Amino acid sequence: MRFTSEQRLDDGVLEREFTLGEIPGILWTPGSASASAPAPLILLGHPPLGLHKMYPRLAGRARHAAADGFAAATIELPGSGDRPRWAAAEQARADLRRAMEAGEPVGDEIVDALVLPLVERAVPEWQTALDALLSLPEIGGPVGYSGGVISIGTRLAVVEPRISAAVLFAGSFVPRAMFEEARQVTIPLHVLLQWDDEGNDRQAALDLFDAFGSREKTLHANMGGHTGVPQFAGDDAARFFARHLK
Repeated sequence: MRFTSEQRLDDGVLEREFTLGEIPGILWTPGSASASAPAPLILLGHPPLGLHKMYPRLAGRARHAAADGFAAATIELPGSGDRPRWAAAEQARADLRRAMEAGEPVGDEIVDALVLPLVERAVPEWQTALDALLSLPEIGGPVGYSGGVISIGTRLAVVEPRISAAVLFAGSFVPRAMFEEARQVTIPLHVLLQWDDEGNDRQAALDLFDAFGSREKTLHANMGGHTGVPQFAGDDAARFFARHLK
């Protein structure tokens, strides 16, 4: 891990950009007033739109986490942002756009091509990033995962024992193969669902929640579109992490 920039935000949070091989990322750590070293860590997932585009929302989430004494980190997903283009992913996104613009159902073939290769590539990268982040003296466990592509969060919850709890956003397409993986998830889950999310299959999101094998799982469903998550839902997610990561 190589840090490439550093700035202190107005609330005292330290923001550092880094690279891990070819993978860019950002780490936020609490200011001295709220820090408890080493700080628990929350991995911030995001859709494959690029870190620069997602930065305002990611930084906002990170600053809220830092106010509660958590470090937060994110990495660029494969094929996104400034990373090399990924022809198969570009084709899958184009097929998805065509189907949605034509008002056609989004079939399993499109969903599988869009999501499964991303999961296969992204999850090992998240694990590599976690190795590097936990080697820093200011970062400690336990670790939580929050947001992003729900299939990535599901796979991480199955294969990464260092993740103790997860907040998942039910706002992305889910391949049928992920439902079997969901049954293997055992960590506490807090799932957010926007009821009127125009790009989400609501029934698939409900079925996935039902499939999760966790004994402790909570579904928070609210009216509104994809970006309309109410503040109180975010506050509930913060309290969830406070219970399970401190």
